[in-house]
Amino acid sequence: MSLPPLLSVVVPVYNEAENLHPLCARLLPVLERIAGEAYEVLFVDDGSRDESAAIVAELNRGNPRLRGVHLSRNFGHQAALQAGLDRATGRAIVLMDADLQDPPELLPELVQRWREGFDVVYAVRRTRRERAWKRLAYHVFYRLLKAMSAIDAPVDAGDFCLMDARVVQTIATMPEQHRFLRGLRAWVGFRQTGVEYDRPARLAGEPKYTFRKLVNLALAGYVGFSTLPLRAAAWLGFACASAGFALAGFSIVARFTRPGVPQGWASTIAVILFIGGLQLIILGVIGEYLGRVYDEVRRRPSYIVRVESPGAGTTSARD
Repeated sequence: MSLPPLLSVVVPVYNEAENLHPLCARLLPVLERIAGEAYEVLFVDDGSRDESAAIVAELNRGNPRLRGVHLSRNFGHQAALQAGLDRATGRAIVLMDADLQDPPELLPELVQRWREGFDVVYAVRRTRRERAWKRLAYHVFYRLLKAMSAIDAPVDAGDFCLMDARVVQTIATMPEQHRFLRGLRAWVGFRQTGVEYDRPARLAGEPKYTFRKLVNLALAGYVGFSTLPLRAAAWLGFACASAGFALAGFSIVARFTRPGVPQGWASTIAVILFIGGLQLIILGVIGEYLGRVYDEVRRRPSYIVRVESPGAGTTSARD
């Protein structure tokens, strides 16, 4: 009887021409040991400007279990992952990057934990070989997210993970525009566990997550899973209003009890600038949430597929 493949591996690709052949050289032998022929690999070309799309097509011609999904432009890492999830047919789906910072040799351990009954097995970065500022930024980001959000987000766990098909189907019912998959993965629940590993450096090329993209990803996590910034804005407003009332009371009392107090304008201007700046910050926080509500109301798709190469179809699944 024809059954879904045991494993689907989703690999987002954006200008990764130097890494695709080395990735396949390490990934495919691992998949064959785990699943025999019951696997598929979905390369999601996120509008690459180098030879990545041609290499993906070449790999597909050489192995029909390797499928290519080519987006019409660059929609971003999270959208590319979702495009792969929407097309994956495996009983378990693995998300991993193409730069070999997510080592394929870890897959047997992820699959073993899944076979033990866990629905989500995420990889936890014990160490990472990256620039100091980036390590510090990730360290602060994950701990702030855990402290601020209403979800139990694992610390130092990125998108590299294995998810049961049930989990993927549940995530697919959440048509959010600003997707933060590691947050959605934690929010849906199910049985989850982590596997530690040492994250190596990129094999070749430059990191695709620029500082701006990292900030946008952090905002997607904070705003998408926490209302604490809105509450903090209200608390700041209350604190400043209280300080303003206290200062006004002090001024009235000082006017009658301490007539020698100088009546300067510098302190007045400073207070006005402080209150005005604080109001702009609060409006910015509210605007961030409002802008995301606007994006959700428009219901634009997270990605558009330009062309999709056929795969091998379904095969017999093996345990």
